Amino acid sequence: LGGKVAVKIHSGEVGNQNFIRPAFFKPVIDLVKGTIVECNTAYSGKRNTTKDHWDTMKLHGWTDIAPVDIMDEEGDLTLAVEDGKQIQKNFVGDHLSRYDSMLVLSHFKGHPMGGFGGALKNISIGIASAYGKAYIHGAGVPEEIWTSDHDSFLESMADAAKSVVTHFDGKMAFINIMRNMSVD
Repeated sequence: LGGKVAVKIHSGEVGNQNFIRPAFFKPVIDLVKGTIVECNTAYSGKRNTTKDHWDTMKLHGWTDIAPVDIMDEEGDLTLAVEDGKQIQKNFVGDHLSRYDSMLVLSHFKGHPMGGFGGALKNISIGIASAYGKAYIHGAGVPEEIWTSDHDSFLESMADAAKSVVTHFDGKMAFINIMRNMSVD
């Protein structure tokens, strides 16, 4: 991976102890001289505002190991989804344009809506801005964030991931990790 490298992780929810800790990822982040990237969530919690997300990044130790960028803290960037099955555009954090390549470090685990998402969920929902997350969940209708057809949501995730892969044009690497798994 060359140029300025974005390293997409999942920072972990406050109160959830199953996220992968920064010390585990530090050697590979250092190797690529990467910047940890995240975007705000579309649901209530400790990552749904930029201020709370920064607090979470600090609390969980991410800011201690590498530079961090909350990519949607200044707005959205729209990526086209060529031949998208459900959505034709994807709203990501506008800081995505600052990066030349991306390393995707995914905690491969189950999710109530996304199933076993791994890197697919990490680059679709994870790189989407807060608005973009609602747009994907609602299959193009953000107001239907929690009520859209489930298959349409999954297809929208695939469409969104496709736009990110197209954006980086082969300058991505993916590592999926099964560690700190919940019994659920």
